[in-house]
Amino acid sequence: MDDSNERRLAHNEALARRMNEALETHSAGERSSPGWFICECSRLECTDYIVEITPRDYGRVRQHPRRFILRPGHENGEVESMVEAHDGYVVVEKEGEAGRQADAEADPA
Repeated sequence: MDDSNERRLAHNEALARRMNEALETHSAGERSSPGWFICECSRLECTDYIVEITPRDYGRVRQHPRRFILRPGHENGEVESMVEAHDGYVVVEKEGEAGRQADAEADPA
């Protein structure tokens, strides 16, 4: 996969991440109760997009700019590797150009 395609995929994932960050902020009072988040996969056609995860666990994943939450089976082995598997979601870490793009898109918070 070429670098420009990896950047495009990472950008698509970053859009879902920004939406999830807003959901996490909105759920701040319910940190340990499961909430619904959006699958952060690179598939434009993703319609199986609900990931149930606590805001606390989502925040833990987000501490690593290259890590994303996905529905199981939505991984893209060309640009990421799975680092955690849970009931209902997996955590992947971007590699190569996709990882650098994820770093670049991360909030400087």
